[in-house]
Amino acid sequence: MRPFDYHRAASFDDVTAGQIIAGGTNLLDLMKIQVMTPAILVDITRLDGLSGIEPEGDGLRIGALVTNTALANDRRIRSGWPLLSRAILAGASAQIRNKATTGGNLLQRTRCPYFYDTSQACNKRAPGTGCAAQGGAGRMLALFGTSDQCLAAHPSDMAVALAALGAEVEIRAAGGDTRRVPVRDLYRLPGERPDRETILEDGDLITAVILPAPRSGSRQGYRKVRDRASYAFALVSVAGAVTMAGETIEDVTLAFGSVAPQPWTIPEVEEVLRGATASDDLFRRAAALIAPDEAPHPDIEYKRTLLRRTFIATLRQLTGLADTAGTDIARAQA
Repeated sequence: MRPFDYHRAASFDDVTAGQIIAGGTNLLDLMKIQVMTPAILVDITRLDGLSGIEPEGDGLRIGALVTNTALANDRRIRSGWPLLSRAILAGASAQIRNKATTGGNLLQRTRCPYFYDTSQACNKRAPGTGCAAQGGAGRMLALFGTSDQCLAAHPSDMAVALAALGAEVEIRAAGGDTRRVPVRDLYRLPGERPDRETILEDGDLITAVILPAPRSGSRQGYRKVRDRASYAFALVSVAGAVTMAGETIEDVTLAFGSVAPQPWTIPEVEEVLRGATASDDLFRRAAALIAPDEAPHPDIEYKRTLLRRTFIATLRQLTGLADTAGTDIARAQA
């Protein structure tokens, strides 16, 4: 680890230029292997107003410093937005969840092995050096949103759930102005600049996540397919919230994880499902719209089939066509 300066911000005006640190569960690992080498760390853990979960209209305002453990275990979250709780609990170990923060989870870096290996070319880590994944091994890479410059996928479980729930991110600019953007719009596609992962500008700070009003009676689920039963990043994941009127899908929102540089949404799929009668034929037709005709890397060709099958299995459970016993399906309460 290279030498760095440390500054503990006492107020928002005291947040100086540098690399923000809160829980540090991802950042410190990257500093140890010199993938990230910030000259200064700015500790924001003493800032007021970032550590609580408070009502926001009929929804909730989740401070950026709320830990993953506190968020997943909050009774309001478990009741009104169970999808979020289940996605977080499907993620890291309890020890990491105790330290990891809401804001930090959204900004965690890719787990692409070439990003972590400083001996390999990586445009995300070192712009202009190339992308070793293009000709290498890559079963964890992305299906959607890639470019010739980068094939990496975003790893967050929580971000996928928030995208499916229609959550927003509150961002404070250096001058004090705040703005809100949908979680779905927080991330940039790699294009020619894979190192620019979000829309955050210099001096911007995520201060909160805003959950909209809960959808009473909606069935919510998070299905994560991984190499081992726990504490592994997803190969693919599907987050969904469905409201039924009898056998008709009255409303549905979906997001797909570990298949793109951001939580991936496909509005055309939701449009096909909304207002239709739940059936296996419907789900197969919708699944055909999900994956591209050809994967951008041969090692992730399997993800096309895996994502479609995971999508169908999730929809069957959310709509009641399949037994939900032992699955991560819950009903939101009023």
